[in-house]
Order: sequence, then C-alpha cells, then structure tokens
Amino acid sequence: MAIGRTFNVVGAHCGGEVCDVVVGGVLDVPGETMFDKMMHFWKKQDELRNLLLNEPRGSSAMCVNLVLPKCNPAADAGFIIMEHEEYPPMSGANTIATSTVLLETGMVPMQEPTTQLKLDTPAGLVAVTAECEAGKAKFVEFTNVPAFVYALDLDIKVPGFDAPVKADIAWGGMWYVLVDAASVGLDIATGNGRKLVDIGERIKAAVQAQTDPVHPENPKIRGVSIIEFTNPLTTEGGDKVAVNTVVVSPGRLDRSPCGTGTCARLAVLHKRGQLAVGESFRHRSVIGTEFRGTIRATAKVGEYDAIVPSVKGTAWITAFKQVILHPTDPFPEGFRVGDKWHLS
Repeated sequence: MAIGRTFNVVGAHCGGEVCDVVVGGVLDVPGETMFDKMMHFWKKQDELRNLLLNEPRGSSAMCVNLVLPKCNPAADAGFIIMEHEEYPPMSGANTIATSTVLLETGMVPMQEPTTQLKLDTPAGLVAVTAECEAGKAKFVEFTNVPAFVYALDLDIKVPGFDAPVKADIAWGGMWYVLVDAASVGLDIATGNGRKLVDIGERIKAAVQAQTDPVHPENPKIRGVSIIEFTNPLTTEGGDKVAVNTVVVSPGRLDRSPCGTGTCARLAVLHKRGQLAVGESFRHRSVIGTEFRGTIRATAKVGEYDAIVPSVKGTAWITAFKQVILHPTDPFPEGFRVGDKWHLS
C-alpha cells in the first residue's frame, strides 16, 4: 500500500497560539546559517510550508516549526518558523513551544528544576531557561536577540482615514509596526477580530508602501511584515500590564501575547522612558493569556540603541501525529477558502 510522504509532528500551543513542531520527515538542507536554511526552504521548497499550513492539514490560525541540525556549534538544536505568508526570522511563542517539545520529548535532556539550552534561529542564537518539574516545562523564558526602535510617531497616510495614523516601527525579531488601537477607533477584543484584521492589514500595507526599514546586521531582512495593536501601559496589583493583539497575515489574530511583539513593545516602552532596564511587564493577549517581558540590558545594533529583552511563558503539548501526503491526493499544497481566510 502506498502511504506517501509522512511527517512526524508534535502538536503544541503557547498561550493559545498553535505552534506545531515537525520532529521527523524533513531532511536537512544546505546553508551555513539557519537564515540560509530558512531562505532555502522559502525559495526552493516552499511547497512544504503550504502543505502543512493550508487546509486540509492546516488552518488559518496556526504556525509550524521545523527542527533542523544546528549551524552554530554553541546551540543545542536549530529550528525555523513557518507562517502562512512568510518565514519569520524569530518568533517568541514558537520558541517557547519548540523548547517545550524538545525538552518534554527528550530530544534535549531535561534537568530539574532548571534546564538551560540554546537554539539556533534565523535571527541568531537564542538562550532559553526552562523551569521544569515532574517532566513538564512549567515556564520557558528566552533571551531574544537585541530589540530596537527604528522610528517613533511616524505619520502614515492610510486609505479611509482622514488624518495620518501615528505608528512606531521596531525590531523584536521581526519588523513590527505598532499602533495604539484607540487612536484608530479600535477596541482589542475577540468580538472585534474581523475589524482589527481589516484595518490592521490596511495600515500595514500603507506602512510598507511608505517606509523601508533594513536590519543593519542583515540587509536581507527589510520591510515591516506584521502589525501590533496596543493599549496603554497600566498598573494592576503592583505589576505593569499592557494588552495587545498582533495581526498575522493573511488575516487573523495571534492568540498568544506574541513573543517578538512583546520584545518590540519593550523596545518602544524603553525608548519612551516608560520601562527601565531590569523592569518587567505582563503582556496580555486578545484571549487573556500572558507573557512576562523584561528588559535585561542595553545593547547596540548598528547605529541603533537597543535592549536585550527576555520573554517568559508556557506551552503545552496537545498531540502526537503523523501528517501524510498520499501520492494521489489532489491538494499537495493544500487550499484556502474565503470563509476562513482573508483573501484579496
């Protein structure tokens, strides 16, 4: 019997965001760095991303991670992240989920009460500390690559808005545009999901047309690819708290508080003098899940003043499964239908 191509996948979610991890069925690809490997998949084997993320095997609200041999000898493992419209160089929720899968399946030995590991990502080497008990990674905290602000309070002309939209641009492992939700008449709530997506995609397209941020250490990383709607920083029970939601193309909300979005927000808060080195805040998602973001130190990235951010959260394994592509399947790269996908 012809089974076809099979992939061994560990299902996982982090703060509600589906972050499945492929642990078998994909061979290594050429590349001196994880960024090179990421670009190889993007340019030469992108059918794999479509197969795993599109229907009928995937959905509009998920990500997939590929565990690959490391390039950096200091790392314990390498991985790349796949989303529906891009391969982001870094993702916080996916880092927490992948770390959890590596530890809880024994691919990386777990030490209780604390396990230290390093992951080789397309954005650079990421250090991870996991608080472990009874075989569970109860909390995973990663120290991200430095985050920095490209610009504050840019005036962006957006179709449908009479006045320019005020926007910040920051690097948190991806290029983010951050917009105060209330400034464009939005409330961050699940019931407003479609409106948040529609306006968010419109603002992002305008930012892409009017700006062109380039990472000073990797000029191949350029242009805003994601938008984060924010609420003001408040205080709750002695903690600083902020609510956000991130619009992930082609049009859905990140269910988690978003790790790289948290890092970008940390950079903006520090630049505005609202959060100092050593301070933390609780970053809350549209469904109420939380990450804790902390400014660990200052740094320099090219000409930019930067911070070293860390983000702490929890992921859970949800399934062990084999994904199969039969040779006769008429949808080897899946499909998208407009009732669930934001199609132009």
